[in-house]
Amino acid sequence: MSVRDEILNWIEQEQDQIIRFLQDFIKAKSPNPPGDTVLAAQKISDLLNKHNAPIRYVSPQPKMPNLIGSINGPSEGRHLVLNGHIDVFPVSEKAKDEGWITTPWSGKIINNKIYGRGSTDMKCGTSASIWTYIILNYFKNSIRGKLTLTCVSDEETFGPWGTRWLMENEPEVLGDCCLNGEPSSPFTIRYAEKGLLWLTFKIQTDGSHGAYTHLSKSATRIAANLIKRLESLEDLELEISKDLLEAQKSSASHFDKGMGVGAAEIAPKVTLNIGTINGGLKNNMVPSDCIFEADIRLPIGSKVEQIEREISNILEDFPEVSMETNMLNPPSHCSPDGDMMQILQNNVDALKGFKPAPVVSLGGTDARLWRYKNIPAYVYGPAPTGMGSINENVPVEDYLHIVRTHALSAFDYLS
Repeated sequence: MSVRDEILNWIEQEQDQIIRFLQDFIKAKSPNPPGDTVLAAQKISDLLNKHNAPIRYVSPQPKMPNLIGSINGPSEGRHLVLNGHIDVFPVSEKAKDEGWITTPWSGKIINNKIYGRGSTDMKCGTSASIWTYIILNYFKNSIRGKLTLTCVSDEETFGPWGTRWLMENEPEVLGDCCLNGEPSSPFTIRYAEKGLLWLTFKIQTDGSHGAYTHLSKSATRIAANLIKRLESLEDLELEISKDLLEAQKSSASHFDKGMGVGAAEIAPKVTLNIGTINGGLKNNMVPSDCIFEADIRLPIGSKVEQIEREISNILEDFPEVSMETNMLNPPSHCSPDGDMMQILQNNVDALKGFKPAPVVSLGGTDARLWRYKNIPAYVYGPAPTGMGSINENVPVEDYLHIVRTHALSAFDYLS
């Protein structure tokens, strides 16, 4: 029997334990904000200690611990890093009235699906990384090189205490390649992700009585006009290489299958979302102030400077407006034909009978931080069912499929 067959047999024999861990992991509340992941990190630590897999805590912020562990094969080889986050989106206090069919932290199995906040984003993928690390620790004499596990906090708010901190202080986490289990859908593998630019716009005027509109401009009307002008960013002609555009075009149907109809259309474009807007005090007053926040997503291969320059040109026509940049994460990509991409595709083909397509992620993940350092990083995880919404869930079989795929792919990469 080959080692690959032994790995699959191990997963089959330990299937109940693998499922139960994800249920318990979900029950360990870790919403961010506020970001306290101590209980969830303890669940990981207890499991790894039970299986004698080396692990250590790195906690620059005590309530947001990170866990790191490494194993080495008997000979030199490549270094693969597994990455997943522990924190999850928060849940509304009114969750019971919003349509949840079970409590948001139950981890309950209903119709062969595991329910609960974080089941999809991303405790399924993080669990797959954990089990991959445990399994390869048992088979470490059959691998070459090094495998590192990183389970991090502070990802959901792009905070400074998780992967970003490890990148700056723990060189062990860099490696030659990163494998991440964020939601992607079983039909796609993400080799890139759009960038994000978060901006706050503030409008200030004198204001006046609502009947005396001749005395002052309205801050809210200025905001409305500015938002309309910002929509032109979505039609901006971008200087993106032909190769990157062709790669996205060739996988268009898979974009839509994995992320909903319309995903392929917006992937190579700038998108604008006005997340919040607030202005005015009373219906019969001309508002003297208004503030709104914009979430602008940047296609891979685009230049941030071009988008920033276009925004500056628009603002020249709005002297009452000031702007603040809250966050900038440039777009990132690695090769859609890299070694890990081919390994993942071949394993999914062997397990499921189809090859997942290379696609660009519309949302942000920690995988970008490896790509910023020219280290290839690939994302293969479950479908984003209910991600950040009510009744978030992951099918049991999809979870087990991600575990199998990650374990075999990590082994193949290090063989």
